[in-house]
Amino acid sequence: MALKRLGIIGFGNIARQLLGVLARTLEQPLDATIVLVRPGSEPENQARLAAQADGAAKACRCVATLDDLLAAAPDLVIECAGHEAVKFSAETILAGGTELVVASTGALSDAALYERLLAAARRGGTRLILPAGAVGGIDILAGIRHAGLESVTYTSRKPPAAWIGTPAERTVDLAGLEKAAVFYEGTARQAAADYPKNANTAATIALAGAGFDRTDVRLIADPGAGGNIHQIDVNSQAATVSIRIEGQVSDDNPRTSLPTVYSLVREVLRRTAPVVI
Repeated sequence: MALKRLGIIGFGNIARQLLGVLARTLEQPLDATIVLVRPGSEPENQARLAAQADGAAKACRCVATLDDLLAAAPDLVIECAGHEAVKFSAETILAGGTELVVASTGALSDAALYERLLAAARRGGTRLILPAGAVGGIDILAGIRHAGLESVTYTSRKPPAAWIGTPAERTVDLAGLEKAAVFYEGTARQAAADYPKNANTAATIALAGAGFDRTDVRLIADPGAGGNIHQIDVNSQAATVSIRIEGQVSDDNPRTSLPTVYSLVREVLRRTAPVVI
């Protein structure tokens, strides 16, 4: 599919960085970028979008409703706005036949929502795309699961600031923490539900591999962590896999690993480049 018109849901940190990278990497600018923002914020965001999308698209505009976004006929929509945005918009987008990339994969820990989105994609004859996000190795995990997975464990280690405003504050003193502290051990499903802004990676690993209830998760606040560290350990009949990624954090949001942005860039380039890897 030739990608000419890109839709984006949300215009926060990830979306802005996505457009900035696209402006530097696309061989040719897209015909248009349409960004769904909160009602009433269109004027202020339009000016920011014009500056951010310069080089990424020949035309760009902000819209305040999902209907307006879809009326612009995007070839691809990328969600960058959180779990509630997935619940609000994904089913309609897919049922209408538009391919959708969901960055907030933790929303899919809601089994009923996930089933509705699968059904909508089938009705619309399109695809729900789940990017790798902050981690690597999703390709081998998704492959070897067909050989049988014995165990999948994901460990997320982030600086204390990344866990502010989450249930971790009830378990550890984030401000006074002097050494690494494990504050969560459980399933990917519960991690995604309890830490919606931090555990999208856990959800992606679960969806690629053993599922939400058979993927073990450990969450750690570590004052010695220089970035967001992701460790995946897999035992299967086909291979034993251990992957460690230390992602540099976004300047604007310590919860976000920069590789998340670049995984979304890759989804765009896979639809514009002559060679796909």
